[in-house]
Amino acid sequence: MSFGVFIHRADSIYNDSPAERYQFPPQYLGRAEPSIGNWIVYLEPTKVPNSRGYFAAAKVEKIIPDPTNRGMYLALIEPGTYIDFANRVPFSGPEGPIERGLLNDAGALSGRAQSAVRPLSGTDFARIVEAGLPDDEDILPRIDHGEDENRVREVQTSFEIERPIVQTLLSRKKRDRLFRRAVLAAYDSKCAMTGWKLINGGGRAETEAAHIRPVEHKGPDSIQNGIALSGTVHWMFDRGLIGLSDDLDILISRQVNDRSSVEAILNKTGKALTPERMASRPHPTFLQWHREYCFKG
Repeated sequence: MSFGVFIHRADSIYNDSPAERYQFPPQYLGRAEPSIGNWIVYLEPTKVPNSRGYFAAAKVEKIIPDPTNRGMYLALIEPGTYIDFANRVPFSGPEGPIERGLLNDAGALSGRAQSAVRPLSGTDFARIVEAGLPDDEDILPRIDHGEDENRVREVQTSFEIERPIVQTLLSRKKRDRLFRRAVLAAYDSKCAMTGWKLINGGGRAETEAAHIRPVEHKGPDSIQNGIALSGTVHWMFDRGLIGLSDDLDILISRQVNDRSSVEAILNKTGKALTPERMASRPHPTFLQWHREYCFKG
């Protein structure tokens, strides 16, 4: 199995949509092709303020010439595989780069770190994904370092490391849990439409993570396809009784039979609250889908 790293930033000049496609120039084709049918992780450059580091994983379905931009290529993401990490994974920590394959024989960072598309070892893939997932005992087998690191590297392509991680990334139950963690963290557990932040006695937020374009309609587990909503608001959103414009104006369907009560609980500004980070805000592509196929205008 051949893993890879794709570097992406929210203000990229390329026609990227991480949950759907990754655009790149021809000089990277040879490096990108081994990722076909395999998993990659996305990395936001360290020069981006408050960089997310490694922020997501996805499986590349195929690579095609970009039909809208001659000379460019698109790595198309297999539907249902993209997942944002719940934890921030910095490029480097106290022990150096988490991507150990970037170190040269002298232990220094090599020029490979500048490559926007590059291969990734099974061990480095496992280490990055493990760091990006919540510390739940049943999520992944631990990958210990120190005295056991050489042993781990010897079996870095074995099922003992790779298979459990891939199973985790594909498990619907675990993906739902990861999606909820990531979305609620982006919204600080506040409902985007009411502004409420209700926490029960056990410390659990009342707010739910809603898919804008549902999974059953090929919606990805991406923060940009997610929004934090209180239970009742989530129910109304899924049934098309409320929606959002591309500018995040809150829309109320004409089919709502008690409009005044709905307006009473919604944000008085008439706009949805959004995460501070632009890359975590609802993407217009998903909002448009919701308006066209769900919202009862």
